[in-house]
Amino acid sequence: MKHTILRGAVALTGTAALALGTIAPADAARAGVREEKKAVQWLAGELGEGDLLVNEQYDFTDVGLSIDAGLALKGAERKGAVARDIAAAAAGQVASYTQGGEFDEGAVYAGATAKLAAYTLLVGGDATDVDGTDLVAQLEGVTTDEGPSAGRIVDQSAYGDYANTIGQSFAAVALSRAGSADADAAVSFLLQQQCEEGYFRLPLTADADAEDQTCDGAEGQPSVDTTALVLNQLLEVDGGADVTAAVDAAAAWLGSVQKDNGSFGTGVDGEGANTNSTGLAGWALGAVGSCGKARKAARWVKKFQVASKHSETQLDQEIGAIAFDRAAFKAGKTDGITVETRDQWRRAATQAAPSLQNLSKATCKQ
Repeated sequence: MKHTILRGAVALTGTAALALGTIAPADAARAGVREEKKAVQWLAGELGEGDLLVNEQYDFTDVGLSIDAGLALKGAERKGAVARDIAAAAAGQVASYTQGGEFDEGAVYAGATAKLAAYTLLVGGDATDVDGTDLVAQLEGVTTDEGPSAGRIVDQSAYGDYANTIGQSFAAVALSRAGSADADAAVSFLLQQQCEEGYFRLPLTADADAEDQTCDGAEGQPSVDTTALVLNQLLEVDGGADVTAAVDAAAAWLGSVQKDNGSFGTGVDGEGANTNSTGLAGWALGAVGSCGKARKAARWVKKFQVASKHSETQLDQEIGAIAFDRAAFKAGKTDGITVETRDQWRRAATQAAPSLQNLSKATCKQ
């Protein structure tokens, strides 16, 4: 089956169970998607003078979330120069972000290494020289060479291994794009994290030596966010029939769990709908050409975006921002976006902003 892939859109893919279509070029079509443009402008405006997001509540530079912001800008095909500036700024934090330094001597954090390497490559950079660090070699060094976990990334840290499926998906992209000999194994291990129903689980099997490393073997828990984020990266991998089949199954599962009002929860029983999950899933469905479902998701997200009509509230200086859910939006109207809540608003925008492009029929075509 042929998939229509928008290279550089960073998220998601196609499905046989859903009608496929051609994604229109962004230039003219997306220029008219006001809501998406405002969301991207707000998000870009959150970057500090050093082109990275700074968490003022806990006083640290959040490199990981900054990369997420860059992925959102790239997914929306807006502010490409800003996305590259984020990569350059993140490069200056390569040691503190991907290695343990004096606090965890000799450590290498697999997920962070994979994420920065993949992002560097996706914006046209050289992952073998990120401020003097060869992130491809560093990633290969934390990729399992043989046995049942061949291809699996593993943290090298005195504090244990916290690598997960999302980090594995970034590793698949980085190693594939770098032409690494470990690429096929990394992709293969990633695909093992998909359960028969079509979703991807977040945690990997706790015992890296266990013979069965699969999602089904561990009865992995459904995750909308993980499934959509993995689809983000699978679009960037030339993996043949196996990747195509995984893409089809994942996209079909996402479509099957959408609520009647267009929203998505996390996939965990009892957890309500939110713009993070809805934005990611809607972004995915739009990329595969399931425009009706994508548009329903975008319309739900739009309900929680700050617009000019909110100028008489405490959100009057936050036009374009996206609240996590109804409660967060209500609180924002009363109290504004506070130091304590700004991180949540930023995370909502990084995951939901690109989904708003699907409000336009010119952008998403079946």
